[in-house]
Amino acid sequence: MYPEDLIAPMRAELTDAGFAEIRDAQAMENAITHNEGTTFVVINSVCGCAAGSARPGARMAVANAAKKPDHLVTAFAGNDRDSVNKARELMLPFPPSSPCMALFKDGELVHMIERHHIEGRPADMLASNLMAAFEAHC
Repeated sequence: MYPEDLIAPMRAELTDAGFAEIRDAQAMENAITHNEGTTFVVINSVCGCAAGSARPGARMAVANAAKKPDHLVTAFAGNDRDSVNKARELMLPFPPSSPCMALFKDGELVHMIERHHIEGRPADMLASNLMAAFEAHC
């Protein structure tokens, strides 16, 4: 686990943008499988690609999309283990990665961005990808 005071600003980048932070497995399962409509899930991380691309890209997409997900949720890899593990279980067949982002529609995974899609890509490219997914599914 990372010290909470270290990751608090990283958590806040998403919660300040309207994401609900989920720290337990049951709440994550409920957020993904029991919500009608679309749920955008961001598994947050301390790594550089989370700071430089994933969090900014997710925020840009949500702020600028014509169609937006109904629900925004996040959990922090390494600290929110139960909720992250539940999210990863629901993201199968994709292997665990952090950071990562997934869009669910009525509990079904419809779009996935894994770490290897995030690394080395600018935030605006990720935002464009996400906004296209929002347009198609929201």
